[in-house]
Amino acid sequence: MQDKNRLIRIAIDAMGGDFGPEPIVDGAIQALREKSFMPILVGDKEEILSLLPTSFISRVEIVDASDVISMSDQATNALRRKESSIYKAVELVREKQADAVVSAGHSGATMTLATLRIGRLPHISKPALATLMPTLGTTKTLVLDVGAVVDCKAHNLYEFGAMGEAYVQKIMGIDNPQVGLLANGAEPSKGNELTKEAFKLLEHLDGFIGNVEGRDIFNGSVNVVVCDGFTGNILLKASEGVVSTIFSMMKQHIRRSFPAKFGALLMKKKVFASLKKEVDYEEYGGAPLLGVDGCAIVSHGSSSAKAIKNAIFQAISYTKSDVNATIEALMTEGKRK
Repeated sequence: MQDKNRLIRIAIDAMGGDFGPEPIVDGAIQALREKSFMPILVGDKEEILSLLPTSFISRVEIVDASDVISMSDQATNALRRKESSIYKAVELVREKQADAVVSAGHSGATMTLATLRIGRLPHISKPALATLMPTLGTTKTLVLDVGAVVDCKAHNLYEFGAMGEAYVQKIMGIDNPQVGLLANGAEPSKGNELTKEAFKLLEHLDGFIGNVEGRDIFNGSVNVVVCDGFTGNILLKASEGVVSTIFSMMKQHIRRSFPAKFGALLMKKKVFASLKKEVDYEEYGGAPLLGVDGCAIVSHGSSSAKAIKNAIFQAISYTKSDVNATIEALMTEGKRK
């Protein structure tokens, strides 16, 4: 757990996003205006300095990096690209010069480097990428894995359940989170060979409530939903597509009807604004890679300054918590059962 008297240090890949360093540097500045921490911007030093207001130069550190891993590069090449911004940012965490890393760059490269350079927690075989999904309730549903581990074994899903339970407890403040296993039916007999085997292992978790269906992710009936990374990534992308399509369809129908236009105008500030906030990834900033021996936040490539700011806030919250210690305690306890 983070020493409360020490300034938290966040390594930020300043070059990896789709729109270059400008929104990333801007996001770091916005975060500094609201919270006290030390951002370490990693990338082209001259370019970063050109984007920093004079009054903020003394409040950041810059680590020069001459290489950038593009979205078209192979993730495995990241280990050889030691001059890249993401490699150097991750290395700062490995060397304990930073408490967390935030990157909107190549997600595969970020996850590969975080796993192999920072390392895994002692009892975790594979880290998982977690994301929050909107619900009808007051709290979001944490879904993992959403893309880190495409081919899973049953014990991976058990580890995901323990990590999700710990994250929801320590970051979201839910004392007794409910953990569900994503399947094609709520009955214990439903699912494929993987989920049936994982079901037996997950029963060791105090919060495990059994199988849940896709609709349960959004109705607020469960706090954590466990699935393999292949299924989770399809779920995530499909959900994003549904939200985008619904908003587009609403706009089309509103344009065709004057009463609808008038009603939309009345609802714009409260209803539509609140709804957009609920489903907007910028509000969360990024997805934590759970299971690494540190903190890594993976942000969307098209992240705006607001998204980067919130990703930094997420990294600060994670660092201040004892999520990793709680994960280890759960895993140790599970091995004794």
